[in-house]
Amino acid sequence: MNRKHNPKLTENAKILRKNMTKEERHLWYDFLRNYPVRFLRQKVIDNYIVDFYCHKARLIIELDGSQHYEDKGLLKDKIIAERLAERNLTVLRIPNSEIYSNFEGICEYIDLFVKSQL
Repeated sequence: MNRKHNPKLTENAKILRKNMTKEERHLWYDFLRNYPVRFLRQKVIDNYIVDFYCHKARLIIELDGSQHYEDKGLLKDKIIAERLAERNLTVLRIPNSEIYSNFEGICEYIDLFVKSQL
C-alpha cells in the first residue's frame, strides 16, 4: 500500500505545531494563517514533516536554518524535494534570514506562486 504519509510521524508533527520556530510563527500568524487559499502547518507527507503545505497549489514551503546550507543538509533537502516532486509537489525553500529582511517580498513571492497554480 502506498500511503500518503507515515502515521508514526503524526504525534511529532503535533509537537512541532506547538513549538514552531520564531520564523515559522511569523510567516504563519502574519501571512499564511489568513491567506485565502488554505495552508496547513507541520504536515506529514510520505516520511517527512513539511513546514507548510497548500493542497490546492500543490505547494510546500520550507523555512531553512543554517544547517540546511551544509553539505549534508543540502543533499538531504535535494533528496526530499525529488521524492516530493514525484507526487507533483513543489518545494519552495526560504532562508530564515529572508523572513526578517524581506518579509513582504517573501509573501508576494508565495502569493504569486499560489495564484499561478490555481
